[in-house]
Amino acid sequence: MGSARDRPLRLLTDERDVLGRCAMAVKLSRSGFSLAKKLVSEGRLVRDDRDAWSEDQPSAEEENRFIHAHGIKAFAKWHLGIDTQHPEDTKGRYKFPFGDFNRVHRCAALSAESRAGQYKHFDIERAAARLHEMIDGKKHKVRAAAA
Repeated sequence: MGSARDRPLRLLTDERDVLGRCAMAVKLSRSGFSLAKKLVSEGRLVRDDRDAWSEDQPSAEEENRFIHAHGIKAFAKWHLGIDTQHPEDTKGRYKFPFGDFNRVHRCAALSAESRAGQYKHFDIERAAARLHEMIDGKKHKVRAAAA
């Protein structure tokens, strides 16, 4: 008989429930997705590269200033995900940011698409992929109009 290391890990029922609740706790923010689509359609976007989000995303201080000026509900709309395990009035509740409080960033959509897929938040992954498509489609339309 094999060692304990060779046997598959078996989760207790309560452990499965906790893991299931964690995965289910993050859901798509329809208001965030609507705002993002509206901003892209208005051309309020940045066509940056995949890895630019680490530099382009607002700092914690910028987030706090935005919340102070506009409130947590306005802050929430700049995110594709809502983590229902966190209280509504906390920054931790809002996941998968897509912009800098002024414009949608292509790199943020790409980052959200990748991370959401990694954590199996498929509705958020699809929404981020749609934003990515919209941004890239907008780029092609602009080029075609310029030609």
